[in-house]
Amino acid sequence: MADQTHADIVIDAPPAEVMDVIADLAKYPEWSDGVKSAEVLKTGADGRPSDARLRVEAGPIRDTYELAYEWNGDESVTWQLTKSGVLKSQDGTYTLEDNGDGTTTVIYDLTIELNVPMIGMLKKRAEKSVVETALNGLKKRVENG
Repeated sequence: MADQTHADIVIDAPPAEVMDVIADLAKYPEWSDGVKSAEVLKTGADGRPSDARLRVEAGPIRDTYELAYEWNGDESVTWQLTKSGVLKSQDGTYTLEDNGDGTTTVIYDLTIELNVPMIGMLKKRAEKSVVETALNGLKKRVENG
């Protein structure tokens, strides 16, 4: 059974700026530790990625997989796994909340199921590391350009 990992962070920028960085998947390897490559396979009518291939090396999770994305303006993006070797499923969401003071709270929810057995504690630790690393990298990228 899959458990959801949840974390949030406040970024000193408006939601549109934060979402622009999130939507620029090809640049993830520059700021998201563990993401070794990211390729947009297809874009939607809004110009944002609808399908992408990522190669990751995050702790015990090493895989190349494909994700399908759904964008809700600058409020949220969700993704689901469509193809993988190691992962059985991956469902994620970034939700952006405008704090009204020029900052944005970014909420990251992630659920991963592996095709290979892994002790629950190690899996949870790996998920938490992926989420925290992604949020910290996103904050640094948005605030420092």
